[in-house]
Amino acid sequence: MSVTTFAGWTRGFEAEIERRRAQGEPHWGGGASLARPLARSLQRFQVGEDGDGANLIRKADEAGDRDYAAAVRLFVAEEQNHARLLSLLLGAGGMSTIAAHWSDSVFVRLRRLLGLKLELLVLMIAEVVALRYYRAVSEGTGDPLVSEVAARILADERRHVPFHCLRLREALGVLPGALRTLVLTGWRLLLLGATVVVAWDHGSALRHLGVPRRRFIADVMKSSTDVVADILGTRPLQPADVAPERTPKPRCGAVPPGARLG
Repeated sequence: MSVTTFAGWTRGFEAEIERRRAQGEPHWGGGASLARPLARSLQRFQVGEDGDGANLIRKADEAGDRDYAAAVRLFVAEEQNHARLLSLLLGAGGMSTIAAHWSDSVFVRLRRLLGLKLELLVLMIAEVVALRYYRAVSEGTGDPLVSEVAARILADERRHVPFHCLRLREALGVLPGALRTLVLTGWRLLLLGATVVVAWDHGSALRHLGVPRRRFIADVMKSSTDVVADILGTRPLQPADVAPERTPKPRCGAVPPGARLG
């Protein structure tokens, strides 16, 4: 898949649709064992993954790039599929979804006030946090179904980050170098604040998964260094990865709760 054109990204998203179709659904009938702290955490993330993405799609249409607008629609569809998977996972564990969460409401209202560039910067906060969160779930739970669903979502998020990086590289590329650096320094500060909130709000779940709050925060911020480098254009864009101990470091491929599309 080309990561240098939005037409290439559209083809990649379409290929993923076919791959998921061939892969089939997880085995929902076997049920899932969900510890209460993890179940509550997944409920909040499910709210963040939900949404019709209408606001983002509208802004993408207004940007005037048909290839980008087409790719955004396919990105939104993948996020909606994450919400569906989490809903079914919660159901398999005997838990229901929740209608709303305070962080979701704050996040959505903030994003809707912004133009496309700033909305993507806020959305990228969610995506980068999501990389670490879903890795923690996929690796830290002893339940096969929970691990599989988290791994499927993580694989998608690893592709979403470089998709947004490409647009941000183009959008911020018109700014003077010093201003780009200032914007991305501010972005990392916002990311730190959001990550601290997520670590606090989901601390019980993270402990259950074997990831202390401080480690979670440190891992997210470490990965953000590579994301910033890719947006600035200091190296070629590549599909993302996380978990440096297992795979390469994130290369600008999180949703924390509140990352709902809209």
